[in-house]
Amino acid sequence: MIRTQYSRRFSHLVLLSFVSLFLVGPFPHARLLRAQGGGVRAPDGIAYHPNIECGKGGEQVLQLDLASPEELARPAPCVVLIHGGAWRGGKKDDALMTSLLFEFSKAGYVTASIQYRLCPKHQFPAQIEDVKCAIRFLRAHADKYHINAAKIGAVGFSAGGHLAMMLGVTGPKDDLEGNGGWADQNSQVQVAVSFFGPTDLAADDLPDPSKLLVKDFLGGTKEEKSESYRRASPINFLDDNDAPILMLQGTRDRLVPHTQVYRMLDAMTSARVKGRAEILAGADHGWLGPDLDESKRQTFEFLARHLTR
Repeated sequence: MIRTQYSRRFSHLVLLSFVSLFLVGPFPHARLLRAQGGGVRAPDGIAYHPNIECGKGGEQVLQLDLASPEELARPAPCVVLIHGGAWRGGKKDDALMTSLLFEFSKAGYVTASIQYRLCPKHQFPAQIEDVKCAIRFLRAHADKYHINAAKIGAVGFSAGGHLAMMLGVTGPKDDLEGNGGWADQNSQVQVAVSFFGPTDLAADDLPDPSKLLVKDFLGGTKEEKSESYRRASPINFLDDNDAPILMLQGTRDRLVPHTQVYRMLDAMTSARVKGRAEILAGADHGWLGPDLDESKRQTFEFLARHLTR
């Protein structure tokens, strides 16, 4: 009995440590300008609109933060940012996400950092329903926010990378829309970028701590929830109408093995889905320095190729 309690306590501590790794992501040292009174101050030339209500997830009101160049001569492509946190943590408006919000806006995009419901209180498909609701809201309000509704991309980190890929490979026919609002709009994006997001939640290569996180996300084990594991995995939705996908992944990732990317690439090839992968030898679940600079350069180049040309 004592051994069982110790084992459970140890497993819980391991789980918490891995959740922390999910939350840190690739840009842990983001800094923001602060306005008088402590609020976030947007850089010069950037319009900032925090906490816009964009729909509902069940009974929960969903919000997004939006930033864009102050002067747009014409509707601009939109980039949606999706935070990580093992589907159970993270915030749309933490320092990392807000810093990236401004960085993408300075590159000329209308940029949104979006909220979604978290597990274990809210399990799949709540998270994908919520991010789809945000895409539909942005399309429904494209004129108001000067968005080119035909040019929307998603960039996500860890669990957010998984959700970004789901936005790229699923549409209304896949029955994952939910009832959050703006049902007349399409929720599929034109390009997806995933920083170390899992592609196949049923795969045996996921390490045990990740399997515990996935279990909380999907509400049970693979044996108990086989259909949810299938429907929550981007690899199972690929067809030749899907968005191009860029995946960035380290070979020493303690949460998402790089073999997930290899299988996704094989499946994309079979389905004739465009995309590429950047594999960083020796990188963990996030990286810094020149590798990070290069990953950001590739992200901006991939988005520009598919959203601005």
